[in-house]
Amino acid sequence: MNTTAKQTVPIVILLAEDNPADVRLTREALKSARMLNVLHHVADGMEAMDFLQRKGKYAEAPRPHLVLLDLNMPRMGGREVLTQIKSDQDLRAIPVVVLTTSKAEEDIVHSYNLHANAYVSKPVDLSKFLAVIKSFEEFWLAVVTLPPTATA
Repeated sequence: MNTTAKQTVPIVILLAEDNPADVRLTREALKSARMLNVLHHVADGMEAMDFLQRKGKYAEAPRPHLVLLDLNMPRMGGREVLTQIKSDQDLRAIPVVVLTTSKAEEDIVHSYNLHANAYVSKPVDLSKFLAVIKSFEEFWLAVVTLPPTATA
């Protein structure tokens, strides 16, 4: 999606995050964004894959333009989700931003080795967290040209 022209179609974002407070903060920060966006939320990796593969209750789910992925989630962790996304011919073009509390070098390196498009450590301070989401919005939703979504 080219966002340099006037944006008329919302950018669809899938947030895979199990922490309700982080979900609420991300939702609020994106709600105030200048770019039209629709945020869908799943609480674990299994739901993320069901959403992306349009299975079960997500059969009618839209194809996201962007995935925000926490590494540490129940049932299926973010690393496995990232591996599955990037090994799936139909999903691999969707940019995945790892958005996690981990600052461990091994998590960063491993995520990039799994072809994450970006790795962002979530600050614990509220104002810093909101600043991170704002800078995220400015880059990923206003500067970057995202791939088009498949309608099938």
